[in-house]
Amino acid sequence: MNATPSSTPGSTSGSTVTFTAEQQLDDGVIERRFTLDDAPEIPGVLWTPPSATPSDPAPLILLGQPGGLGMDRMYPRLVGRARHAASDGFATVALEGPGAGDRPPLPGADQARADLRRVLAAGEPVPDDVVDRLVLPLVDQAVPEWRSALDALLALPEIDGPVGYSGGVIAVGVRLAVVEPRIVAAGLFAGSYVPRSTVEEARRVTIPVHVLLQWDDEGNDRQAALDLFDAFGSTEKTLQANLGGHTGVPAFAGDDAARFFARHLR
Repeated sequence: MNATPSSTPGSTSGSTVTFTAEQQLDDGVIERRFTLDDAPEIPGVLWTPPSATPSDPAPLILLGQPGGLGMDRMYPRLVGRARHAASDGFATVALEGPGAGDRPPLPGADQARADLRRVLAAGEPVPDDVVDRLVLPLVDQAVPEWRSALDALLALPEIDGPVGYSGGVIAVGVRLAVVEPRIVAAGLFAGSYVPRSTVEEARRVTIPVHVLLQWDDEGNDRQAALDLFDAFGSTEKTLQANLGGHTGVPAFAGDDAARFFARHLR
């Protein structure tokens, strides 16, 4: 059903969300589409379990996505992850990333992708400069947006901390784990390129991390992923490596990630 648009003030920064549509899924999960009312407006989707109430608010998991694909394309996977999390009593949220969907492209992103395709086609090593131009502008814009969304969503009576971060561009998750104290656990997918500065940031990460690595991922630098895992400063960190390509993640890997969040968010 459609919801009457309503705004909710944030708790610290003045950020607000305006809910634009609502539906109840067949398992009782409430799905609400919203815009984060920063400039420009940023679309998002919030899923809350039927158990979430003001007297028993649900912890929140941020659902990261691959860069540039957009929420509409990723929706089947996002809603599947959201329903899995809701069965454990967690609310989840996805934001349209910078340069994705109908949002304006990030300056220089198209050229960085073209340069990446060229060096890969030539069988050459990917230069640090290409990785930095492809990833760091996304991180610099996405992280403040996620923090604004947290300000607004944690003001909802049925949502509360602690907060987890799950999946998406691993450099975004690393930056959030460093700068956002409300995030207490991060489940990361080693499926994107890693700037050298992200490896240095990882040394400052102290929260528990669970890293999923597809060993034969054709688009991932395995050694870079292993170096990043080694760099994390966390005293609790787990690396789960499975045979297979980028889209061959086994179902039990999701169950293991769910148990990770259950340990740290409940």
